[in-house]
Amino acid sequence: MRQAARPKAGRALAVVSFLESSIFPIPPDVMLIPMCLANRARAFEYALICSVASVIGGMFGYAIGHFLIETVGQWIINLYGYADKWHAFEAAYAEWGVWIILIKGLTPIPYKLVTIASGAAHFSLTVFIIASIATRGVRFFLIAGLLWKFGAPIESFIEKRLTILGWVFLIGLIGGFIAVRYIF
Repeated sequence: MRQAARPKAGRALAVVSFLESSIFPIPPDVMLIPMCLANRARAFEYALICSVASVIGGMFGYAIGHFLIETVGQWIINLYGYADKWHAFEAAYAEWGVWIILIKGLTPIPYKLVTIASGAAHFSLTVFIIASIATRGVRFFLIAGLLWKFGAPIESFIEKRLTILGWVFLIGLIGGFIAVRYIF
C-alpha cells in the first residue's frame, strides 16, 4: 500500500498496463487495486491511466501479430505454451473476432493473445481499438468505481485476508493461462 501511494506509481502502472497487453504475464490489476485503495480520490485517474496504456499496449501487440507473427509473435506464443493451440485460436478468432476481444478484454485470460491474434488475422485496426477501449475501460473503471465507493471495507477485507487473496489471484492467473491453453 505504501508503494502504491508513491508519486511515480502512476507511471509504473502505465508501463505494466502497456506491457501486459503485448508481452508481460501479470495483469495491471495487481497495481491498480492497491493504488485505488491507497488514494481513492484518484481511483478514476488510475483507471484512465490503466485503460489508455492498455489500449496502446494492445496496439503494440496488434503490430507484433500483424508484422512479426513469424518471429516475435511466435516466440511470445511459445513462451506462454500456446503453440499447439494457436491454430484453433486463430480459427475461433476468424469466426468470433470482435466478441473475443470484448469477452477476453474483461477477464484475467491473457489479453496479449487477443492483441497478437488480432494483428495476425489482419482484423480491422479501427474495430480492434474501439473494442479494446470499450472492454478495457469497462474493466478498469469498474474496479476503480467499486474501490472508490466501497474502499474502506474492501481494504480491511484485503488486509485481513492478504495471503489467501494472493493465492486466489495466483490460482486465477494460472487458471486463465490453462483455460486458454485447453479451451482453444
